[in-house]
Amino acid sequence: MSGQTLPLLRSWVGEEPGCGLARGLLTLATSERMSDTVLKQQLVTAHRDAQAAGEREASLVYGVFLHTHRQYRLTADHLVAHFDRWPADEVATLMLDAFSAGGDATYRAHGETLVEQQAALTGPDSWVWTSCLAAVRAEQGRVRETHRLAEHALSRNPRSGVAVHALAHAEHEFGAGPPSTRKLDDWLAQDTRAVQLGHLNWHAALQSIACGDFADARRRADTALRHEDVGMRAATNWRLMLVGQEPARRSDLNHVRELLAAPGGMAEVFHTFNLALALAVEAATEDLEQLAGRAAADPRPDYHDVLAPVVRALAHITAGRPRAAADTLATLGEKSERIGGVRVEREIIQDTLARALIDAGNPARAAALLHHRTTTRHHHTYENLLLTPH
Repeated sequence: MSGQTLPLLRSWVGEEPGCGLARGLLTLATSERMSDTVLKQQLVTAHRDAQAAGEREASLVYGVFLHTHRQYRLTADHLVAHFDRWPADEVATLMLDAFSAGGDATYRAHGETLVEQQAALTGPDSWVWTSCLAAVRAEQGRVRETHRLAEHALSRNPRSGVAVHALAHAEHEFGAGPPSTRKLDDWLAQDTRAVQLGHLNWHAALQSIACGDFADARRRADTALRHEDVGMRAATNWRLMLVGQEPARRSDLNHVRELLAAPGGMAEVFHTFNLALALAVEAATEDLEQLAGRAAADPRPDYHDVLAPVVRALAHITAGRPRAAADTLATLGEKSERIGGVRVEREIIQDTLARALIDAGNPARAAALLHHRTTTRHHHTYENLLLTPH
């Protein structure tokens, strides 16, 4: 997760052009910038060279092939077989997100079990697997255990990006506020090119929002998020707007429309949800209604059962129909988890429902909805403002 990653991978491939694993890992790190033709060329070469090196290397590169082609369920199936042959292989952890990226709850649970099993094999001495286990516990809502595991992994390797990310998730649940942002800033200051620069600043922005420092949240969004970070920018701005605050710099509406119209615009439910948030920030009600219609007509259950009503509720909010938005979101219940992403990312659906309930004149239901947050988080100015009528 460090800023050294790409230079070192490129150096490795340059020094050992026949190393299939090196080429495969570089491809995994840079695949989003490659055309389909270049991606195929790199992986064919990598797999050929990896086969000459050994079965483990060939297996890893084949996993990279599946992952970079977004065949997440096949990637997950392949990883299960890989770990059977090479237990606790640390390199293979780079593809563990395939279990959740596929959008299937069964696969997600299987992935969590697999991490628990591999971490048990290595024990606490492996900062890699301890970091992965911390990430799993964060998604399971086991906050104190997450915090303990992440801190232990960081004691073994202070530069563990997975561990510091899991720690940020735990401290979000605690509502840690400024101490958490200082910790993230200290970690980032030691490597200003860290891969997670934008994402950890986004976590810090959420902590600033939690304690009412909206200027800091806007500053982080404007200085740390790139043009292509549409989802994180929209998630920050929608939260700010839900509590009546000025947003940070917005995304260009035409750019959002282009992303939706692109071949991958509706390939993954969570990605499409983030684009819907960007439309909501721009109060693009008509676009949201069209997107809700497309999602409702989609044969994939997560799209027509979950994404469609969420997008329709956003359209109701932007059109000034809070009661309709509240009625639409209230029927989802636990199905909202199928929108994808992780807990802190899905929480914005609950935020939107709370705002809609308040604006619809139902403060008691809104207060009950956020009770667990206002009573367990140290800083919860944001939640208090969500429960305040505009």
